[in-house]
Amino acid sequence: MTKQNLDWGSLDFGYRETSYSYVCNYKDGAWDEGGLTTDHTVTMSECAGILHYCQEVFEGLKAYTAENGDIVCFRPDMNASRMADSARRLVMPPFPEDKFIEAVKMVVEANKDWVPPFGSGATLYVRPYMFATGIVIGVKPATEYQFRILVTPVGPYFKGGDTAITITVADFDRAAPRGTGDIKAGLNYAMSLHPYEEAHANGYSENLYLDSATRTYVEETGGANVLLVDKQGNLVVPQSATNSILPSITRRSLVQVGRDLGMNVIERPVKYEELVAGEFVECGLCGTAAVISPVGHIESEKYGSVTFVDGAETSGPVMRKLRETLTGIQTGKIADEHGWIVKIA
Repeated sequence: MTKQNLDWGSLDFGYRETSYSYVCNYKDGAWDEGGLTTDHTVTMSECAGILHYCQEVFEGLKAYTAENGDIVCFRPDMNASRMADSARRLVMPPFPEDKFIEAVKMVVEANKDWVPPFGSGATLYVRPYMFATGIVIGVKPATEYQFRILVTPVGPYFKGGDTAITITVADFDRAAPRGTGDIKAGLNYAMSLHPYEEAHANGYSENLYLDSATRTYVEETGGANVLLVDKQGNLVVPQSATNSILPSITRRSLVQVGRDLGMNVIERPVKYEELVAGEFVECGLCGTAAVISPVGHIESEKYGSVTFVDGAETSGPVMRKLRETLTGIQTGKIADEHGWIVKIA
């Protein structure tokens, strides 16, 4: 296998067209066989349901080159399950979970020359997504859908690497109580674009969203779940009483990693005033794209500012250990005791 001629260590987190995508269509109550395509465009009716009523869900995972040279993916079964849950919430036909995993394997195998080499710091980002292609003019679910997977080599999500970022508290809400905050749908991200651009214009890397019911509890950022370490060294994972936080696969994996390392993990609602009071010494944003990105400061005139003293400049010791352990498992440096790694090639 000959790798593509790219400067792997300098890649940003952006789209680059690769050799193959995967496509599968749903019509007359069933998914077709599906397969690879070299056509990276989508053609649909001007009256397709996605364009009018936002029936769309997506996932994100990565393919890596392990230390031994294998190409692997991390927990694709969890992405398959979450995407099926997201689809059901938007009255879309769930894509079969076993077919999802096989499709991921197929498209990564076909694009293995685009998988960055071990040690480059880059990965092959895998984006499965599904949307309504059927014609709909009244407000109702469509009857036809398309499932696709694109892949693209990417560098780090946050350019600073292990440098701690500064975020702010959004004046907007991410998700309504008992709404769609716990599914991975494009509609949740569309509303975050304006506050995201506003945060960037003011010099911040991201927004922290509080619960929309009371605006007192920590929820998540526009693209990642939040992890905290308190003064006693406990790993604290903010929870939502109204199911408005996305169940991040990376977060759930890090919770297990923390327990494996002997950490005391506490999953509970966390009031923002606890952060302002200095109860937490580390903070990290976790997700597929970033794994864990350290947060050094939260600045907010309205809600109060926070400095995480053990991670103000770079990752604190707990976040660093969690990240090193999870990435070690993903790349084969550390034994996979949970069966999370799926070999592709």
